[in-house]
Amino acid sequence: MLAVVAGVIRRAGKYLVYQRPEGKLLAGKWEFPGGKLEEGESPEDALARELMEELGLRVRVGRVLDAIRRQDQGKDVLLLFYECATDDAPETREHGRVRFAEPEDLQGMDFSPMDRLFLSRNRLEDQGVRRAL
Repeated sequence: MLAVVAGVIRRAGKYLVYQRPEGKLLAGKWEFPGGKLEEGESPEDALARELMEELGLRVRVGRVLDAIRRQDQGKDVLLLFYECATDDAPETREHGRVRFAEPEDLQGMDFSPMDRLFLSRNRLEDQGVRRAL
């Protein structure tokens, strides 16, 4: 099984999302930032590492908001969504676009399939994702 983590970061009522770059799988799709776990790494450590590498963010990783397991591209994938907090501003290091989106705007954005499933299962405006952990 492939384990993947994603951070749900809320600031001023908006959520941080990024768009997958051209040339990568699911190019142009929006996602919550994160990535794959490396061997021996905890999900929390993987998420902190990925957010630093991809967006230059030092984060505080909180509770798991959701866990989604499904077949994706012929692989068994487990995606864990964590609430996160940061005081840093995101830097565009690997992705074409990074933005903070209003909760009502998220439904109209073209998200990757697993992130879309997360959004359909969770009402973020009601989720109570905290700014500071």
